[in-house]
Amino acid sequence: MSRGKVLRRLAGETLGEEVASRLWGRIEFVGDIALIRIPPGIEADTLKRLAERILEEFKYVKSVWGGYPGVQGEYRLRKYVHLAGEPRSETVYKEHGCLFKVDITRVYVSPVLGFEHKRVAGLVRPGEVVLNMYAGAGLFSIIIAKYSRPSKVYSIDINPDAYRYMVENVRLNKVEGVVEPILGDAVKVIQERLAGSSDRVLMPYPDIALDHLPYAVMALKDGKGMVHVYLHVKAAKGEDYFGKAVALLSQRLGEVGVKWFNVANKRVVRMVGPRVYQVVLDVEVKVF
Repeated sequence: MSRGKVLRRLAGETLGEEVASRLWGRIEFVGDIALIRIPPGIEADTLKRLAERILEEFKYVKSVWGGYPGVQGEYRLRKYVHLAGEPRSETVYKEHGCLFKVDITRVYVSPVLGFEHKRVAGLVRPGEVVLNMYAGAGLFSIIIAKYSRPSKVYSIDINPDAYRYMVENVRLNKVEGVVEPILGDAVKVIQERLAGSSDRVLMPYPDIALDHLPYAVMALKDGKGMVHVYLHVKAAKGEDYFGKAVALLSQRLGEVGVKWFNVANKRVVRMVGPRVYQVVLDVEVKVF
C-alpha cells in the first residue's frame, strides 16, 4: 500500500472521513520528522492521536509536528507545535541524493519543492553563474551544484540559522568549490557586490519576488539572462491564473525598464489556499 493510502486510512480511522479528506494530503516527511499542515478550523490537540498512529505505522519517523498555515516574517518561518514522539525539530533530510541538515522551526523547508529543485538544476548550462536570492538551507543551490556544471552558485539568505545550516550542507555535500553561502539581504548583496555577476537568478520567495525583481535584473550579466520568478496568484473559477501571473510580471518588468522578455516556461508548483496558486515563470530577459 502506498504511503498516501496509509495516511488516508490513518486519518480516517482517527478523525473521521470528513476531516481526513481535508488533512491526509497535507502530511509531509522531512527526514525522520512528519509534518501535519493544520487546516483552518482544526485544533492541534485533535491531531495528537493521528500523530501517534503515524509513529506506530512509520517506524523511521521519530517526531511529529503540526504546522500552522502560512509563513511569517523575513525569515519565512512557519509556526509549529509538537504533537508526538521526540521533542526534536532538527533532522537530516535526503533529496535527489543530497543530504540536508535542517531545523523545521528555524529554516524554511518544503518537500513539495523537490520537483522544482531538480527541474531547475536540469536547465542550468555548464559554466553558468547562478544566483539564488533566497537560499534557505541551500537545497536549490546544492542540487544545482551536484547535478549541473555551474562555475559558481551564489547562495544568499538573510536568516542566520539558514546560513549556518547552508554552510554545513555545502560541506556535507562536498560542493565547497562551487556554492558560496552568503549571509545578508539579497538586495544589498546584489547592489554592493553582485551586480552584473550572473547568468541565471532564482527568486523562490513569492511574497517579495515582484518587489525585488529590479535587483534580479541588476544581477544579470550584460543585462540578459534567465530569471525564475515564483509568484502567488489568486484566480476566480475559470480564470487564467497563468495569464494573471504573466500580466503582473510584464507590468513590473516594464517599470524596471526591461524592453524585451520571453516566458520560456510556466507551471503550477502547488495550491497554497482556496484558488490561490503558486506558479513559477522561467523568464528570459534582455535589457537593451
